[in-house]
Formats: sequence, structure tokens, C-alpha cells
Amino acid sequence: MNNKEGNNKRSGARPTSSRPSSNKPKPAMQKRAQGPKKVKTNTKVAEAEVNKVEKKPNQAPKRPKVKDEIRLNKYISNSGTCSRRDADIYIQSGNVKVNGIPVTEMGYMVKPGDVVNFDGAVLTPEKKVYILLNKPKNFTTALDEGQEYRNVLELVKGSTTAKIGAIGRMDKNTTGLLVFTNDTDMIRKFTLPSQKSTKIYQVSLDKNLKFEDLEKINKGLVLDGHRVAVDEISYIEGESKSEIGIQLKSSNIKVVRAIFEHFEYNVLRVDRVAFAGLTKKNLPRGNWRMLTEQEVINLKNV
Repeated sequence: MNNKEGNNKRSGARPTSSRPSSNKPKPAMQKRAQGPKKVKTNTKVAEAEVNKVEKKPNQAPKRPKVKDEIRLNKYISNSGTCSRRDADIYIQSGNVKVNGIPVTEMGYMVKPGDVVNFDGAVLTPEKKVYILLNKPKNFTTALDEGQEYRNVLELVKGSTTAKIGAIGRMDKNTTGLLVFTNDTDMIRKFTLPSQKSTKIYQVSLDKNLKFEDLEKINKGLVLDGHRVAVDEISYIEGESKSEIGIQLKSSNIKVVRAIFEHFEYNVLRVDRVAFAGLTKKNLPRGNWRMLTEQEVINLKNV
């Protein structure tokens, strides 16, 4: 072994290649096509810009939600002034102030201690009450029938200091379940033609209801150009065929009477025995009771 080879091994150098070297220059590589340069953005600055809320003049500042706060429109409704829908109109028109500052923002939250001024008057929300009455005869929901018949509010006098109203109307001859509340949203909900809660009535006629008429009623009918749907109708077991049970969505007693008068029957009595899941169980005629918390939840979810 000569010294040259030994030096190569010791130094770890690669052996010289026996391939002949080419003196030709290598072609230049083409430049890769480049797109537009990406601009680096400062994420913190971008987030700050997004989260920045433009303050409007005389606009109450937003704040994080706290315990026991409620929407402004519900606060107004709870005061008994108007419904939530009407409250939204007043809010948008700038007639509502919170702590002296006009608020036009939908969904604004009111917290305990806030002072709400509605159209020049300070509001005090009252607790919602819900009362179920088993109405007797000779009392009416109308306020314009003179002194001959007494108003149903006399029957629930002393139940609450809140300003309450009946859900729906009842004439002097109609008996049965009637709900009172100061919840204007609920009153409006159950008086809308589109509401879906069921009511059951026991109707007393001047003569037996023919079976063919019962079947016609069960199929539904048209009264004054409006379609009236009947969920169910039947003879009351153990009674004469002049005693009828009928279930439908309408809370209008006039509709119940009109159904039978359409087939030339005179209606002697109408008794509402069920209203949106509520019954007369343990509630004698002329008596009232407060609805339970679960019953109120059920009414709101109808």
C-alpha cells in the first residue's frame, strides 16, 4: 500500500471517480412561478378591529350578562304596560330610557337596580300571576252589560293586587274554566285565531242531537265563510243524546253555540270542562286557585 492510498483511507475521503468529467455547463433551472406575496397580518390587531363596536350617540353601552337580568321588552311587558311586541315598537322609536340613556337596541338586557323610563314614566315590573276560575252562571267578562249581571273579576277579588284580565270572553250563561293573568303576552297568545290549544265543552241542547248531524259536525263545517275544525264530538256517556261533548281549538264561546245553531238546535248551556290541559278537578263552581309552576310552563309551551 502506498502512502497516497493510506492517506485517503485515514482522512475518510472518497476515492476518485473514474467517470470522465464533463466540461459542458449545466442548463439554468427555470424559476418557479410565484403567486402574490402573502401579507402578514397581526392577528391581535385584526381581532381588536372586529371586536370594536361603533358607539352610537346616546346609546347605553353593552355589558356582559349578569344574574337575574332580563330583556328590556320583557321588563316592559312585566310591568303590565303593553305586550313585548308593542314594547319593541316603543324601544325602536326611542321612547324608552335605561338609567337616563335612550335605548333603541333590540335585545338589550336590564339588570337589577336599573331604572327604566317608558314614555316619561318609571316602570315597576310586577310578578306574573295565573289564576284558574270555575265560573258560575250570571257573571260575565264584559264590562258594558250594565248592573244586571256582575263581572267575573268580583269572583277573584282579593286573589292578587296585580291588574289582571281574563283570557277570552264568557257570557252570563256560559260556565266553566276561565284563566286570569297579568301576563299580556299569554293573553294575546290564547286569543289569536292561530293558537293550537284544545278546549273541551259540555253542551246541553233543547233536543237530542241526530247521529247524522253529529257526523257532519265531526267532519267540520263552514260558518260565516270561515272553516271551523272540530277535533272530536260525542254523546256524553250515561246522559241523554242532548248532552254533547265537543273538543276544538277555538276559545270563542260564540263559535260553540253557532255550530249547533247551524243545524237548528237551541243551546241551553255551555260548560268549559278543559282548557289547554287544565281541568276542573278539585275546583268547585265559583272557586278559584293559583296555577302551579308546572301548569304555567305547560301553558307557555302550548
